[in-house]
Amino acid sequence: MRLIGLVFFLLMLSGCTNNPFLKNTIPERADSTSINQLAKTDFDRMADMEFSGNVQSLRTLMVKLYKRNPRELAKSTADSAEEMAEWVFEAKQQHHWKFEALGNKQDTAAIFLAFDAQYQGDRVLPFIVGLHTMLAKAHDNKTEFFITDSIDPQKIYNVARNVEIAAWKLSNSFDENGQLYLLSNEINDVDHNLSFEREFGKIIGRTDFYASALAEKSQRFISRVAQSLATAVFLPF
Repeated sequence: MRLIGLVFFLLMLSGCTNNPFLKNTIPERADSTSINQLAKTDFDRMADMEFSGNVQSLRTLMVKLYKRNPRELAKSTADSAEEMAEWVFEAKQQHHWKFEALGNKQDTAAIFLAFDAQYQGDRVLPFIVGLHTMLAKAHDNKTEFFITDSIDPQKIYNVARNVEIAAWKLSNSFDENGQLYLLSNEINDVDHNLSFEREFGKIIGRTDFYASALAEKSQRFISRVAQSLATAVFLPF
């Protein structure tokens, strides 16, 4: 089990070393000798790293989406993309991931709002809020995990598939004029920008690995679902 945890750590570390934004924002983990750490198994520490790594990826995606879609940022604030992301992710004790501008929508409802033709607000905000709250609910709304916690690997697996669907929607949802609601990846004769796809890949990879490791540890079967992304529906979590 310790070997699994070490492999997971090395995988996540390799995915983060080339991202300067993550280098500046990833919080230091608590010392392994602290009282809190004594109440954790290797799988609890793995869950801590998986969830915190995914939060940092979402924060990176939020900044990148605002920089790629500055008009969306202007709908919410005159601050920079980094300042907006700082507020969303660090002021959670104030907003509790519920925003009046989104009608307090969360998880998949917020993701759908981001691509709703009738919605005229900042589309980046509901997209990121939806992804974050969806991941949080699959983890029983916990941000730190202890030996007494019991996470369902099926929920973790399902949410990884939902992230895949959300990423597909981001790249394939068009308005009535045939324009993407939100610009992300770009491949043409001049620009090759697949950084969004890579960040989504990190989230999916971390989450899938944790789901598989958790299922093996708990001897629980994961029901795997094959869907075409173009017609896929969000799975329960």
